[in-house]
Amino acid sequence: MTISLYDASVGVFVSYLGNLSVLLDHAAVHAKARNIDHAVLLNMRLYPNMYSLKQQVGEANRHAVVAAALLAGRTPHTFGDAEPDIPELKSRISAAINFVQGLPRAAIDAAGDKEVVFTFKSGATRTFTGQSLLLTFSVPQFYFHITTAYDILRHAGVELAKKDFLGPPR
Repeated sequence: MTISLYDASVGVFVSYLGNLSVLLDHAAVHAKARNIDHAVLLNMRLYPNMYSLKQQVGEANRHAVVAAALLAGRTPHTFGDAEPDIPELKSRISAAINFVQGLPRAAIDAAGDKEVVFTFKSGATRTFTGQSLLLTFSVPQFYFHITTAYDILRHAGVELAKKDFLGPPR
């Protein structure tokens, strides 16, 4: 049985971005119940040199959008520069989901051997095949940022369990 690149990218990104949005719902409930400013949660980090919660969410969105766009041969969706609150982060997650779901399955599935160039925030680039981009870089990066967002929320005392990270059975 062959797994398509579309299922391994868009299928994964959509599911886990949806789970991330639910994690933010839990964060909002936690903050309200304890009278904590959302900004406090959004600026939390696991360590001073790591990204904050809002940056972890942004990076998860970015890796999903850029990887899927590169595979499909499209220009990635861009997000605003405004300082996000929880509703804005959820809106950005929704926009990322809508973007990747709107990409053509056939183009993504055909991109396994296609050369793609990932551009880092610094401007540096790295060349991959579509398959290696997805399996050795973008999906691991995506999971790292989703997991770190989950871990920040757990560290902040938000009541979460592994099932919240994994989401409903698919």
